[in-house]
Amino acid sequence: MKERAIIIILATCILGVSSGIASENEKLAQTGFQFLSVVSDARASGMAEAMTSLETGSSALFFNPAGMANMEGLIDISASDNQWIADIRHNTFSLALNLANGEYGVLGFSLQTVDYGDFYGTRVDKSTDLGYVDTEIFKLTAMAAGVGYAKRLTDRFSVGGQVRWVEQDLGKSIIPVISTDLDTTEGETENSLTPLAFDFGTQFKTGFKSLVFGMSVRNFSKEIKYVEEGFQLPLVFNLGISMDVLDFMEPGTIDHSLLLSLDASHYRSHAEQIKVGLDYQLMHLLSIRGGYITNNNESGLSFGVGVHSYGLGLDYAYTPFGVFDKVQRMTARFSL
Repeated sequence: MKERAIIIILATCILGVSSGIASENEKLAQTGFQFLSVVSDARASGMAEAMTSLETGSSALFFNPAGMANMEGLIDISASDNQWIADIRHNTFSLALNLANGEYGVLGFSLQTVDYGDFYGTRVDKSTDLGYVDTEIFKLTAMAAGVGYAKRLTDRFSVGGQVRWVEQDLGKSIIPVISTDLDTTEGETENSLTPLAFDFGTQFKTGFKSLVFGMSVRNFSKEIKYVEEGFQLPLVFNLGISMDVLDFMEPGTIDHSLLLSLDASHYRSHAEQIKVGLDYQLMHLLSIRGGYITNNNESGLSFGVGVHSYGLGLDYAYTPFGVFDKVQRMTARFSL
């Protein structure tokens, strides 16, 4: 009876997301804080970000919090460096603690930071020949810090959630406060916002071989605004399915697996995407990965490798990025 109720809940979630995808009145590009949509985890990037139905330890906080509910060890840590386009660097860190061997769930912490580099500031000044004057060099800042929790409700069904404090500072700007035909009064405004973002998700093991379904909602928030224009965070709904396709073959003498993962993602800010990822793992030591994302003009294909042994892991991902050349990501992991 409990299993049936879980399936009904999961089906309801899927129908809710599907109805959102089918909406005729789409409003695209109505979001801000786009750094929240950038993936830095190298394993995920190598598999085209198709991670909604996968168990990934503390890294699950960046995709589907329910994915850390079945963590076997006491502690799991990951740290990623992402050499993003235009010399922007994204860094993430995650930590998960297994509470009483999963009896009280798994508690996790996440951190995401962005280094945009230096910017040269200017402001309008009609008294000069150029129409503007230089101001000081300034830096933009963006970060998100979160606390998450996941729990295995049955041996097949897991849930998880996360709340994140998000901050983005775009510096100061000079704007007209009072303007008449004779005079204009200017004022200085701080372009800094600190909203809260909420993530939650589920995973369901069907019991048919290694087949798993997953669902997640990320970056849910209230509407915010800097001066006049209101917007929301980059909300995204994900539906995922994954399975080791070698389950259909007779067991051999070699210990290996070929994980196939698919995600369907509905974004507030752009068109829907289908993500397909493959991860071939040999003897729980070496991983070779590849993936493809639809509706992505610059970065459809991705590739990656990983080495894991004795609780230590190192992953690398390479993504061709069209006119922006390439994106490279590195992730180090530790579990105990």
